[in-house]
Amino acid sequence: AIWEPQISLFLCLLSCASSLGTRYTPDWASLDSRPLPEWYDEVKFGIFVHWGVFSVPAFGSEWFWWYWKGAQSPSYIQFMTKNYPPGFSYTDFAPEFHAQFFDPDEWADVFEASGAKYVVLTNKHHEGFTNWGSPYSWNWNSVDNGPHRDLVADLGAAIRKRSLHYGLYNSLYEWFNPIYLSDKRSGFKTQDYVEKKAMPELYELVNRYKPDLIWSDGDWEAPDTYWNSTGFLAWLYNDSPVKDVVVTNDRWGLGCYCKHGGYYNCADKFTPGELPNHKWEKCQSVDTISWGYRRNMKLSEVMDLPSIIKDMVYVVALGGNYLLNVGPTSDGMIAPVFEERLRGIGAWLKVNGEAIYATKPWRVQAENATVPVWYTSKSSTVYAIFTSNPMQNSFTLSAPKTSNSTVVTLLGSPEPLKWAPLHSTGLIVLLPDLPFTPADAWTLKLDEVA
Repeated sequence: AIWEPQISLFLCLLSCASSLGTRYTPDWASLDSRPLPEWYDEVKFGIFVHWGVFSVPAFGSEWFWWYWKGAQSPSYIQFMTKNYPPGFSYTDFAPEFHAQFFDPDEWADVFEASGAKYVVLTNKHHEGFTNWGSPYSWNWNSVDNGPHRDLVADLGAAIRKRSLHYGLYNSLYEWFNPIYLSDKRSGFKTQDYVEKKAMPELYELVNRYKPDLIWSDGDWEAPDTYWNSTGFLAWLYNDSPVKDVVVTNDRWGLGCYCKHGGYYNCADKFTPGELPNHKWEKCQSVDTISWGYRRNMKLSEVMDLPSIIKDMVYVVALGGNYLLNVGPTSDGMIAPVFEERLRGIGAWLKVNGEAIYATKPWRVQAENATVPVWYTSKSSTVYAIFTSNPMQNSFTLSAPKTSNSTVVTLLGSPEPLKWAPLHSTGLIVLLPDLPFTPADAWTLKLDEVA
């Protein structure tokens, strides 16, 4: 009997140790069981940055090289014939990627002012050019060529000084890498590219920059068994320097997206019609045509502030994160129209952020009230966000169940609003004159409702 307490203590210590030291095996069943680090769901809003050699021609899209040489699109061929000498190759653009005005602190200030809590930089797009001095990408990287600086490190230092999370986008495949093309010709029976380039680069990137998030892409031509994705992720979650904080997406091989990985991106600009049963993220670009900077961008192709806020609100109400992209110029500037949008989001979030950050989807995500309304929640507080002005004083919500202790306020205004319950559920609120906001969206805060 004397030993019983000690035995139970020993068993308790044993179970505590095993739950703390969970080891993941390199298979999807094990990897998908890993809980998503909490920070990611709480931050809700991030900035995506597409920047590379494609920012030099800055025409059409960041897929410039592919459209010119792969798809041989007439408009891209014509652009090159008209503007560049015969025999000019894509690699000849790299020395023109000067980044001479790139000030990472200025970028980080703009990103922080936007209200974003994480930033994801392209460290390598499908063109294979790395924005850091990769030893696996000789002379096709930003230290040996172009800017002659480590862009991944420089931006990372500025982002982290402001306590924002830093993520890296990494393309697994490279359009015209001869080793990759050789593996592809073998029907992906050989893995020379993965063993010599893709995986060594990814391991080094994690060890060197310790990203909080890895945004994988370029996975769709080959299965995850070709990429050795599960082996990499098991190392990432078990033994890497970021094993406890790192978050990953779902692009790890043909057929993986929307099924395996940390959170789901599914397709670009994924727009579910109802609440997904798994954490997800919508990536969206301020320039609706391209992710990389385009010199031929028109204002009509740029999202306006109300559209961005409406998009973000819908995403958060459905439990997602919103990753909004800007493409800087090759000389390292964020176009004033992009900066203006980002600062506009930040101004709106200063007033309405409590309805966005660290919220959960409510039991009802939306209703067509006096105007369309999206709901978010935190314990017994519910936020009703409406993205157009109802243009009348009374505002009816049918979903919330009120009680005697219910209090309704408009975010940004301290005075409680007058309200009255409707029959069994719902309420009618007396709205004040709504303050002007370029975002064209307002939030009612409902305390003590069910």
